Order: sequence, then structure tokens, then C-alpha cells
Amino acid sequence: MPKTEYLTAPPRTERLPPGIPYIIGNEAAERFSFYGMNCILVPFMTLYLMNAAGQPDHMTGTQADAWYHTFVSAAYLLPVLGAFLADALFGKYLVILSLSIVYCFGHFTLSMNDTRMGLVLGLSLIALGTGGIKPCVSANVGDQFTTSNQHLIARWFNWFYFAINAGSTVSTLLIPWLLEHKGPRIAFGVPGIAMAIATVIFWMGRRKFVHLPPAGLVNYARELSRPENLKALLNLLILVPFAAMFWALWQQNFSSWVVQAKDMNRHLFGIEWLPAQIQTVNPIFIILLLPLFSYVIYPVVGRFIKVTPLRRFGAGLWAAAAAFLIIAWVQTRIDAGRHPTILWQILAFVVLTAGEVLLSVTHLEFSYTQAPRKMKSLVMCLYLGAISLGNAFTAGVNFFIQNPDGSAKLKGAAYFYFFVEVMAGTALLFLIVSPFYRGKTYIQEAAGKEDGG
Repeated sequence: MPKTEYLTAPPRTERLPPGIPYIIGNEAAERFSFYGMNCILVPFMTLYLMNAAGQPDHMTGTQADAWYHTFVSAAYLLPVLGAFLADALFGKYLVILSLSIVYCFGHFTLSMNDTRMGLVLGLSLIALGTGGIKPCVSANVGDQFTTSNQHLIARWFNWFYFAINAGSTVSTLLIPWLLEHKGPRIAFGVPGIAMAIATVIFWMGRRKFVHLPPAGLVNYARELSRPENLKALLNLLILVPFAAMFWALWQQNFSSWVVQAKDMNRHLFGIEWLPAQIQTVNPIFIILLLPLFSYVIYPVVGRFIKVTPLRRFGAGLWAAAAAFLIIAWVQTRIDAGRHPTILWQILAFVVLTAGEVLLSVTHLEFSYTQAPRKMKSLVMCLYLGAISLGNAFTAGVNFFIQNPDGSAKLKGAAYFYFFVEVMAGTALLFLIVSPFYRGKTYIQEAAGKEDGG
């Protein structure tokens, strides 16, 4: 493991920590790999899946949705393991590097085996790899900052999120095209290469990073049991079920929205877009809306009311409900035998993406700054665990509504209206609960030292 570096920061600086560019580059390549693989899973399972004899073994749309959300739920549950290994035993750097290699093997397993067995093994390795590194990577970003430049954290978390969406923009355009024209071997292989590049970029930054040492098992248990830390964890847990329902809806742009797009008029700009390519508008809108919200909307709204993290979070819940209301209305037209323009789904993406900026970026930053000493990675699991719970809910719904004959109990517009009602109820409940939140900010004083606040 590289030698730990302790830097003495000036009282206040505008300088970017030297390790940040490597983290951002790694994140862009890793997100290219994940979202490239992620966006073709449902099309692969419904159109390309084979059995051991080389015969088609395709799933129905409802079955594929259930499998897909189960995988995503596992990928966002396993961060608990990665956080424990990083915070208590090995440190963030070694955990990220080791599990990135596991991640690469998962991609290449999908590339080489197009059966259900290959699907299970490949997705299991990817879930372990991506899940294990998730809390460590985002916490590692925050570790690079001190009290001298903590005012830059919000801005650089936005750039961190920008890197995520820059990588996913390219991959959600390219990888569905590769699946359509080159087949699953190439389509899954390219994300594997991208993940290998991400691993190399991270390794190259090893001497630039601030490396906070792991606490050790005894110290970790002591930190976890401190009343102040337990109180912080319990406070942050209040947000988890609300964020979970947001992700239960958001993640469906990779599943039920793709299935819906098959029945829509996707002809735009002289091109007939593939259903899985429509997802590309989400990262594009993220790239556009992040600076718009940060530098225009928040300052303007702030002139009239105080723009707090919890208010941004609550607004994100309402935006998700509005997005699904548009999708439900589109589905009523499809159920009536029409083929509405894909522009309606793109409008829903605008609203959903606004909700993502309001809720996800806020929750990510909030989770880090509210995390107690030596528990940054573990607390990031609460942010990621919300995504896991949301996908578990959606997977459970899709498993429950399956009938033995392959039909579904909730079908067509009724499926989407169900989620509108759930989300509206969640947003209303948040209005009642949020005033009771009491938190505390924890930022390290200098690299290698932390302030408990």
C-alpha cells in the first residue's frame, strides 16, 4: 500500500486536491463500464439470452425487470461489506483497487457466456465489485478536502456527479448500438475494457491521494458504539426510506421505461433510436441541469426562501412523482393502440433528472458531511442502501405481479399509476417527518486529521 501522506493546508485555499483528477477520471471510466452494461441488461435478457445448448432462452419483460432490479439491489447492498473492509481493516485505496479487478472479471464473464449461468456469475462479480467500491470512492473524494478548502466540497461533488454522467452518456449511446449490430460478446466486452482503464487510472493516482488509515477492528467497534456516532447514524437513517422510494422509480428508466419505448415512435433527427438509447438523455440533462441548479436556480430561489438540503431533497420526491405521472399518461395512449412520440418520454426524463439533481446530489453530499469520524465509508452505505432498498421494492413488485401464464396482475398504465401513488404518499410523509431531523457536520481539519465537530 502506498505511503500515507499528511499535508499541511494553508488557512484557506482554492486549490484542487492533487488526487481529485485521478478520482474523477476513474469514476468517468467506471461509470461508462457500469451504465454501458446496465443499459443493455433488459434487452439482453429479453432478446439474446441462450441456454447451454445454444437455443434461445428469452425472458418476458416482467421477468427481466424482476431480475434486473434484484441485481441492482444487490449491487447497492454490498457497499456495507466494502465500507467495513475499508474503514476497519484495509483502507479505501486497497479495497478500491482489489475489488476493481473483481469487477473486471465480472464484465468479461458476461462477454464470454450468454446463458443464465453466465448471467448469474457475471452479475454476481459485478455486484461485488461495484458494490464494494461505491462507498469507498465517494468517501475518498471527501477525504481529499480539509477545513482549508471544505468550501469547495459541494462544487467538487457536483463535478464528481458530472464525471458519472459524462461516462454514462457515451456508453448508453454506444453499447446498445454494439448489442444490436455486434452482439452481446462485443457489447459486454467494451465495458470490461473501460473498467480495466478505470482501474489503471486509479492506480496511477496512488501517490497523489490522501490516505486515511483504517481504524482497526477494536477502534472501529468503539467508534460505532459511541453515543454521538450512533445518534448521527440514526439521524441519517431517517432519510433512507424516502430516498429508497425515489430510487424505486428512478431506476425503472433502465427497465420498464425501455419496455415502454419499444411501443413509441422513436424517430428523431432523421434517426430511428433504439429503445435502450433513449436513456442517454438522462446523463445529458444531468450535465445541463447541475450547473443550472447550482449557479442559477438555487441562488434565485434563495432570495425568497432558504434553500436547505432537506428542502431540495423533498422537492426531488415530488419531481419523481410528476415524471411517472407523465409516463403513466403515455402508457394510457399506448394501451389505446396509439404510438405516441418519444418526446413525451424525454419530457419525463427532464422532470426525473431534475428530481435526481435535487435529491441524489444533495443526499450524496449530505451523507458525507453528516458522517461521524472514521465512519465516512459506512455512512455512505446509507445513501447507497437507499438505492438497494428501492430496487428491492421494485423487484418485489415485479415478482409479485407475475401470473403463472406469463401475464401480469398490474399491467399497462395501472403499473405506472401505482408508483405515482406510492411516490406521492412518500413525498407527503416527508413533509411531516423532515422538520424533526437534527444533524451535525463533520469535516477533517487537515489531511490525516479529523474534526469531530
